Amino acid sequence: MKQALRDLLLFFARDLRIATTYRSPFILEAIEALFAAAMFYYVAQFVDSPGLRQSLPQGNTYFAYSLVGFLFFDYLNAALDTFERSLQEARDGGTLEPLLVSQVSLPVVLTGSALYPFVATTLRIAVYVAWGALLFDFPLRSTNWLSVAVVLIVTLLAFSGLGIFSASYLLLFKRGNPARWFVVGVSSIVGGMLFPVSILPGWLQLVARLNPVTYALDAMRAALLDGANLLAIAQPLLVLLFFAAILLPAAGATFSWALRRTKMTGTLTHN
Repeated sequence: MKQALRDLLLFFARDLRIATTYRSPFILEAIEALFAAAMFYYVAQFVDSPGLRQSLPQGNTYFAYSLVGFLFFDYLNAALDTFERSLQEARDGGTLEPLLVSQVSLPVVLTGSALYPFVATTLRIAVYVAWGALLFDFPLRSTNWLSVAVVLIVTLLAFSGLGIFSASYLLLFKRGNPARWFVVGVSSIVGGMLFPVSILPGWLQLVARLNPVTYALDAMRAALLDGANLLAIAQPLLVLLFFAAILLPAAGATFSWALRRTKMTGTLTHN
């Protein structure tokens, strides 16, 4: 266990050192976050109406509702893209084969490769929320931060399996998984990103209830905007844990098989 934690810290330190050699992106991302928060604020002023407010959860403004949806999809993209991007960078840098044939266990390799990107995504989202609270009255007075942290962790567990599947696809076919964009596209419509699923036709509402994104967003909005405690959001958290319990082992087994396959065929480092 101690060795695994040490390996994870080494992965994080490596990625942090690489990131800090390029300092301008941090400043540019902070400025980009300001423009994005402002865009959502002024769009909300334009589209807000009594009918829209009635369809939102009680006490929510459309700006707060849509900004949480936008920020959540940053996490979804991180979960879907991180493993594949880390694999691509290691392959291009010539470190993929030494890494995957080292004595470090496969779960530690996958977790370590994702550790820094997830932390960086969390910091980027914190900047978005800070701009929203400082300049555009994003409500944080009742936020339950413990619930927010638990929702983020469970969400990443639920969706990281899809990211590992994408990394497996990259190992086998040497190009990005096109199904990833389908997942993001469908989820942006039936996941409740920018509008409540209650306004959708009945059959699309059924699709939304089969989509884990819906439960993650419901839990996140309840914790961040309404101060819901863990008991109040227990149902969506259990649904997300159910998805994680299915997807993570299946994705890990698929990645392990894909790795063995590429070693047998000698195509591990091929582009």
